[in-house]
Amino acid sequence: MSELHKFLFEGLPVRGMLVRLTEGWQEVLKRREEAGDAFPPPVRELMGEMAAAGVLMQSNISFNGAIVLQVHGDGPVKLAVAEVQSDLAFRVTAKVVGNVPDDARLEALVNVKGHGRCAITLDPQGRVPGQQPYQGVVALHGDKREPLQKLSEVLEHYMLQSEQLDTKLILAADDNTAAGLLIQRLPLEGSRNLERERHEDEIGLNEAYNRIAHLAATLTSEELLTLDAETVLRRLFWEEDVRRFEPVEPRFACTCSRDRVSDMLRNLGQDEVDGIVTEQGKVEVGCDFCGRQYVFDPIDVDELFIPARDQPPGSTALN
Repeated sequence: MSELHKFLFEGLPVRGMLVRLTEGWQEVLKRREEAGDAFPPPVRELMGEMAAAGVLMQSNISFNGAIVLQVHGDGPVKLAVAEVQSDLAFRVTAKVVGNVPDDARLEALVNVKGHGRCAITLDPQGRVPGQQPYQGVVALHGDKREPLQKLSEVLEHYMLQSEQLDTKLILAADDNTAAGLLIQRLPLEGSRNLERERHEDEIGLNEAYNRIAHLAATLTSEELLTLDAETVLRRLFWEEDVRRFEPVEPRFACTCSRDRVSDMLRNLGQDEVDGIVTEQGKVEVGCDFCGRQYVFDPIDVDELFIPARDQPPGSTALN
């Protein structure tokens, strides 16, 4: 079962989260395979890490809307996207335009010429017309312009720049599990832990955070992917006083629908859609996130452009 565990270190300005995505992550890969569009192993690993990271970030700020994590650049992976809603429903996809080496890391996937970027977008629920989502963007290199090889390093760098808070992030993914561990220094100590004041002078200097982050860094990818949350937390922090909260269950969910696809086709215009039908005999649209195929035959297409009051009952073709 997929689980997200949140915890605090009593008396210390440090919090943590551990996520393990199992059924939902396996469902993502299964749907892509059934659609005949399975990704190479390094791309699947990147997507899994992004899904786990997105769930951690959404839970970290409890944002009322969608958090969208994007990595894009000039490598064979043109774009990778993870989207997580406020209820921790997630979906993830990628656009691959070239050959992916079996041992490719982040630089070889998206940052071959140094043009790669990571964007984090906060898209509020019920956004009013004219309201723009918030977006932060960072390059895929460190302070010394060195290419970063891990998504976790990019996101640690982002958190330090955007929040001025030390963050340790461990991510791993295979075809069964996508998982992540986040350790973060809180702004203030003691009873003021939950206040949202900045405390930049503590960056890199808090001994309690440094000790716990060092312990977290000893966690291997294999342990993160195979051990349950109870074992991981006991193995890492057995000497610490950890207060744990009730776990919650992230899940895979896609927001695509036949109605949304219909709206997209209407926006293309009748001439464009009729041309596709003339050439192919139907219009078939696949969801990039879940692989679901929406099929519109000539009758369906005609109904798209008939005023609603004049429409007869249509087909429900869905393959």
